[in-house]
Amino acid sequence: MAKAMRPILPSSLAHARSAFPLLRCQVHGHPLIYFDSAATAQKPQSVIDAISNFYSERYATVHRAIYALSQSATHDYHTVRCAVRLFLNAAKEEEIIFTRGTTASINTVAYCFGKAFVRPGDEIIISILEHHSNIVPWQMMCEERGAHLKVIASDETATLFLDDYKNLLSEKTRLVAIAHISNAFGTVHPIKEMAALAHSAGARVLIDGAQAAPHIPIDVQDLGADFYAFSGHKIYGPTGVGVLYGKEELLELMPPYQGGGDMIETVTMEKTSYHALPLKFEAGTPMIAEVIGLGAALAFIKDIGLEEIHRWEQQLLCYAVERLQEVAGLRIVGTAAKKGAIISFVVEGVHPLDIGTLLDLQGIAIRTGHHCAQPAMRHFGLSGTARLSFGLYNTIEEIDRFIEALKQVIEALR
Repeated sequence: MAKAMRPILPSSLAHARSAFPLLRCQVHGHPLIYFDSAATAQKPQSVIDAISNFYSERYATVHRAIYALSQSATHDYHTVRCAVRLFLNAAKEEEIIFTRGTTASINTVAYCFGKAFVRPGDEIIISILEHHSNIVPWQMMCEERGAHLKVIASDETATLFLDDYKNLLSEKTRLVAIAHISNAFGTVHPIKEMAALAHSAGARVLIDGAQAAPHIPIDVQDLGADFYAFSGHKIYGPTGVGVLYGKEELLELMPPYQGGGDMIETVTMEKTSYHALPLKFEAGTPMIAEVIGLGAALAFIKDIGLEEIHRWEQQLLCYAVERLQEVAGLRIVGTAAKKGAIISFVVEGVHPLDIGTLLDLQGIAIRTGHHCAQPAMRHFGLSGTARLSFGLYNTIEEIDRFIEALKQVIEALR
C-alpha cells in the first residue's frame, strides 16, 4: 500500500494548539493525545481566562440591578447573544435562547412545541442514527401527546435512506428532528434537502448541531432550520451552557418551558404574563459565567475561521482512515461519502473497551462504547465501537503515534 500523504499543519492552527494548556499534560508518563472531542473539547486559555476574570473582577447578576457591576455583566451577557446570532446567521437576537446544552435545548422544543402544536395521531420523524438526546425527548413527548414516532432507516455505510424519509413524510408529520452530523459515525446528513422536503409536507425541522457547530460554518436560514441546537463544551467553551435557535414566529406561539424569575413580565396571585423573547424561555438566574466563556470560545474560533478548521480536520480524517487500513482485522463502521472528523471502528476478536483501556496507558484518549446511540449500534449488530474524534488542535504526528500504539495493543490482546 502506498504511504499516506502527510498534510502539513497550517501555521494558524499550530499557534492555536499552543493555546490549550491541558494538551501539554502527560498521562501515565506519556504526552497526552486527545481524540475525544466529539464527547467534549478541550478549552483554550482565552476561555479559561474569560471565566476566571469574570468571577474575580466583574461578577454580578444580570437584568435585575441598576448598579455598575450588574449593568456591565448584563451588557457582556447580551453581547454574547449577538455573537451567537452572527455565528448561526439567525435573523434576530430574540431567536437565540441560552440553555444548559443541546440536550436541554431539544427537551425545551419537545415540551414547548409539543404542547403548542402536537395532537393525538400526529407524527414526529427522527433517524436510526440519533443520539439518545434526540430520541428520548421525542418518545416522552409522543407518549404524553398521543403522537407517533417514525424512524428513518440507514444503509450499511450509515447513510440515511432519503426515499424512506420521503415516504415517512405525510400531512400528519409535525416535526422532523435530525442530527446535522452523527456523533457515532460522523455522517453529515443532507440537512438542507431534508428540511425542504419537511417544509413541503407542512412539518417543522429541528437540527441537533452538537457535532456540527464546532467544525463547519452554520447558516440556519440557508439550511431552513426551524430550530437548531448546540453545546458550549463541544465548541471549546465551558460545560453547562448551550444554545437553542428558534424562528421567532414559532417561539412566540410556544409556551415557556419553566416558570420563575426573569421570564416574567408581571405576576399576581391570579395570573402571570410572560416576558418577551428570548427571556420568556430563560427562567431563573442564567449561566452568566458560562455564557461569557461561550463568547470567548466563539471569538477564538472566529479568529481561526471555521473554514480553516474544517479543511484541517478533513485532512486528519482522510489521513487517519488511510492509516487504519494498515491494521489487520480492523473495520471502520460508518463510511458515508460525506463525513465529519469522526471514525468509529471495531477490531475482530478484540473488545473496544480493552483497546481504549490499553491506549490510555500510553496517554491516548479515545471513546469506547455505544456513544449514546444504542439503537444505531443495534442496527449494525454491535454493542459498541472504538471512536476517534478530532478537534482543531490534533496533528498528523498524533495519528502516527496512535496507529503504532494501536498495533501494539491489538497484538497484546490477541
